[in-house]
Amino acid sequence: GRYEIGTITENEMLQLEINYLTEQTNRLNARIEMDDRIQDLRSFLGITENVEIVVDVSESVPDFTVPVNEALQLALQNSPDIELLALQKLQSESALASAKSSRGFKADLYMQLGLSQTDTHFDKVYQNPLNQQLVSLGIRIPILDWGVGRGRVEVAKSNLERVKINIAQAQIDFEANVIKLVKQFNLQADKVAIARKTSERAARRNDVAYRLYLLGKSTVLDLNAAIAEKDRSQHYYISELRSYWSLYYGLRSITGWDFENNRPIVSEVID
Repeated sequence: GRYEIGTITENEMLQLEINYLTEQTNRLNARIEMDDRIQDLRSFLGITENVEIVVDVSESVPDFTVPVNEALQLALQNSPDIELLALQKLQSESALASAKSSRGFKADLYMQLGLSQTDTHFDKVYQNPLNQQLVSLGIRIPILDWGVGRGRVEVAKSNLERVKINIAQAQIDFEANVIKLVKQFNLQADKVAIARKTSERAARRNDVAYRLYLLGKSTVLDLNAAIAEKDRSQHYYISELRSYWSLYYGLRSITGWDFENNRPIVSEVID
């Protein structure tokens, strides 16, 4: 190559070799990480057979927008997080009602029934006990509870107010998160398209830089810069694809709705 005919220096040649070895290491590390992720996917899906899983990187993604208000309404109706907040409020209200009911006048009515017998001989003590029946009827009425009942009511009221405040804040945060999720998703398809175009241009620039280098019209630095840009752009494109699908299924999960086909996700299970 150019090294044999003296058109590049030994330093440049060594730099190319270092770059090659570094890329080999990166490739091996990426392979290990991919195998680990595939194994995690097998475990999650419950796949025990030795089935090969191939990653299919799509060239495009569904391009549609999600109405913010519609997504928010569906999330408030279908999200289990909202149901959990409602359950917390019901539990606190129930605790307050229980504390109030146990505070006022309370009396316990009781009755005791017993049989007894006496005798100078032990073996006759338990003979004919019905001749000595004992019945007692009574009522227990607490006079003072020293403010214990009132204290329990106040604690229950305080807990209910605290839960209401927490629920109100949690719902505000929930709605803000849904709105943020929708806005991010509506922009993500464009970000994927831009990232794909950038990756294509970077790959083309790398090819041009490589040909120019072989012709002796560019330096190792130019070639290295083109290679780095190509790898970086490809990685960014994959990252944007991942973000798109994470947002896509995140919206489906939180709203219970398939916005692409405009139908509830439950119908997919029933069919």
